Amino acid sequence: MAKAASGTADGPGGPSGAAGTAGTTEAPGAAGTTEAAGGPPERGAGTAGSRGAARMTGGEALRRLAGAQKTAKGVSLYSRFVNRPAGRLLAAGSYVAGLTPNRVTLVSAAFSFCGIAVLALAAPSWWAGALVWSALAVGFAFDSADGQLARLRGGGSPAGEWLDHVVDCAKTTALHSAVLIAFHRHPGHFGTGSDVLLLVPLVFLLASTVTFFGGLLTEQLKRKAPPGAVPAAPSTLRAVALLPVDHGVFCLVFLLLGGGPLFLWGYGLLGAAAVLYLPLFLVKWFRELSR
Repeated sequence: MAKAASGTADGPGGPSGAAGTAGTTEAPGAAGTTEAAGGPPERGAGTAGSRGAARMTGGEALRRLAGAQKTAKGVSLYSRFVNRPAGRLLAAGSYVAGLTPNRVTLVSAAFSFCGIAVLALAAPSWWAGALVWSALAVGFAFDSADGQLARLRGGGSPAGEWLDHVVDCAKTTALHSAVLIAFHRHPGHFGTGSDVLLLVPLVFLLASTVTFFGGLLTEQLKRKAPPGAVPAAPSTLRAVALLPVDHGVFCLVFLLLGGGPLFLWGYGLLGAAAVLYLPLFLVKWFRELSR
């Protein structure tokens, strides 16, 4: 799933996401989310060096990141309590290792595409599913880390943000394409030989792509909040409701790959959620831009 359906990296059917508010990268199928709180763009940043600041230890970097997180509004429970903390640890480690945010983005891509390759090329099995899930989950955590690292280093760059979104879009497209390949190569494993099965990843991909693009475009066109504005308190109900379209939750379905029909049902249900949520997101974003 893509990063949350609201302009994030943590969204449905793709690399990343939380949904429901533009500019969050943590829910499936959406685009453009940054991970740290306030300040300049954080994700996929392309700064080189710490911009004049003294080098910190890993513990100091971790403490600074913990106090500078992006608002939890519009973010699912998984992204808030699992992916962001994991990304924070990876961001601090990447800082100590001297990695730039762009390199962390490429590390995220490497893990994700390794998992996608296993899905497309290996015979579906429980071990293959565990390998796919672990690679996608680590890639998703690094997708959060690049923005947090950029924040820690003083901000992001347009080129870095561009790279981040391009990688996210490629991961979303490749992931659902790999599911389609698996369905085509091993139809018996999934309990049906019908070509109708191939429509499932195609429809899922369509919903994820439109959600990703819609959230990203909303983020770019929406009026920015005035400096010093206090963000609304996060809604626990919304955080729970966004779980079906969170990329981290989507990654979990690959643990069922060895179960054949079990995976088909799990993937199909998440695809149905992406399709059902899409018009809700589109209406919400259109209203926000019409104000």
